[in-house]
This record gives sequence, structure tokens and C-alpha cells, in this order.
Amino acid sequence: MVEIKNLQKRMEVMIPSFNVNPQLIGISNNEIIRFYTKIKPLHPDAEEEQKNDYWAAYILKGNKSTFVEIEIEFEIKNTSLNKVKCLWLDIEWENYGPFGSFKKFDGFVLPNIVDISKSDSSNTISIDPIRTHILGSLDDPIEILKSYMPLNCISTDILAIGESPLAVMQGRYINYRNINSSLISRLICKGFHPTSSLATASGMQTLINISGPTRVIISWFIGGIFKFFGVRGMFYRLAGEQARLIDDITGTTPPYDKCIVLGPKDTQNFCIKAAKKLNINVAVVDVNDLGRVKILSTNNVNNTEMIKRALKSNPAGNANQQTPIVLIRSEKLN
Repeated sequence: MVEIKNLQKRMEVMIPSFNVNPQLIGISNNEIIRFYTKIKPLHPDAEEEQKNDYWAAYILKGNKSTFVEIEIEFEIKNTSLNKVKCLWLDIEWENYGPFGSFKKFDGFVLPNIVDISKSDSSNTISIDPIRTHILGSLDDPIEILKSYMPLNCISTDILAIGESPLAVMQGRYINYRNINSSLISRLICKGFHPTSSLATASGMQTLINISGPTRVIISWFIGGIFKFFGVRGMFYRLAGEQARLIDDITGTTPPYDKCIVLGPKDTQNFCIKAAKKLNINVAVVDVNDLGRVKILSTNNVNNTEMIKRALKSNPAGNANQQTPIVLIRSEKLN
């Protein structure tokens, strides 16, 4: 079920269209026999239940929500079942009102978990990447750790989860088609390295929407002065935590490769709650192939240096390995 909310307090917004494009990730189109999609509006003020597939234009009052039930049926070849990684629902609807009309986009994953199971961790290695299904906003982060942590874990072990997978489970991703880039974002982004997630207008606009244009402009100006004198990274220190954590499109595994993924929220609270519930150490980390390891939060700061040493080689990878969690055997690293 999908919720559409009008965040405006007084303005009414009309929704003249709503469409869903289901996509199976992991198989080709010639392996799909058929798709059936049914959309059922569940408007709270509807006088009667709609019994056909026609989307009637709907008026959404200020600060109110409406809901849409989506039913997907598909048939694929028997040999393709285990190849399906997930079902991605690409959702598009139109907003119409005093502002004109524009399209909005969203999407979420329905995972395929038939080929993933819990097992014992290897007794001969100290760092063990854990493969999971493709995670999504329907997953609970703590329950995911519980589901996939090896059966023989002990309390001194550490479960490190990537910041992007955690953010995805928290629903902190934005379809790039929802970003309206301003002149400021289009100008400022040109001053960043091409591989930076802030080197595109949409990536920079996402940061501006979070931190505010004044803070970003001042950070950019001061950062440029420091860079002239050989001091790098000042912009990221001044522009807010999200400046370092935002991942632009292509920065995350499909189907989130078309989304801008923000940094996760409440990471310290997450680590403390997860560690208490699972009786194991937990950390949220940001790791890349250049040997850079940033620990966003952990329930036990005494493990900081150990986690950095263990993850320096980036054992989880940054491609499509589907290993967002890494088990670290602390006793074997000492």
C-alpha cells in the first residue's frame, strides 16, 4: 500500500493520474511470460468503492493523505525463479493545482529471498561478508541483522552494516526525477571533482534542500578560499553531515542506481538498540575501495580502530555483491 500526502496546510492538490511500472531485476524480458497490475484507490472520503481500473482524478485536501493498494501478479519461466533478485515498483503520479502540473516519482523493492539462508560463519577467517536479499524500505534494519547474523555469533563479534543499505531501509532515497535543480546548484556543482556525488545539479540540490542554500553557498565560498591555500575538505566540514554521505545515482546497487540516497538517520540510537537486542556489537560504516573507512556510529567506541583495520580492504565491495553486512571476529584480529 502506498501513501500520498499533501504537505501543504491550505492548498488542495489534484491527482489526475497514478501509474505503476513493475520491473523484475535479475532476468531479461524474454524470461517474463506475463505481468498483471491492478491499482485500487483507497480514498478515506470516497463515497463508494471503485470497482474498475480507471483512475478518477482525486482532490487531496491540505495536510491530508490518501492511499493506493497495488496488486502485482507475474508469471515467469521456471528456470528463471532463482535468478530474480527483486521486484521494483516504479511509481509515478501527477500533481495538479495553482502551481500548474508536474509529475512525482517513488519506488520500492519487494525482495526475493528464496535463495538466501542463514548459516554458520567460517571459523577460519576474521572478516566475513554476509549476503542478503536486496534490501528495501519494507525491511526493518534490526530484524535484518537478526535474520542474517550467523548462528554461531558471540557477544564479542561485530556486525558492521553499510550506511547506504541502512538509509535505504529507512526510506531515505529520492528518485532523481523529483529533484528540481536551481541555478545555484547548477553553478556550484561544477566546482567539484567529477566522481563526487555533489558534482551534479541534482546531487547538489539535494544537499541544498537539506542544509539550506545560505549554508551551502557560504561553505562553498570558504571551502574555495581554504582550497586555494592547499587545505582540502573544508566544504564538507561546513556544509553538514549529509555533504559527505549523499550518494548520487549510480552510487548504489540496482534498483537504487537511479536514486539519490541520503545518509541514514539516528545511527547511534540504531547501534545501541540493535546491540542490546542481538547481544552483539553493531557499527554503521561508510567504506570505499580507496581504503577509506568512516565509522558513523557504534555501540562500543573501543572497537573503532579494530573496525577500521578490518574494513580497510572493503571486503563487502561497492558493486553488486549484495553483502551489506560484514561480520568481524574481534578475537581473531587481536
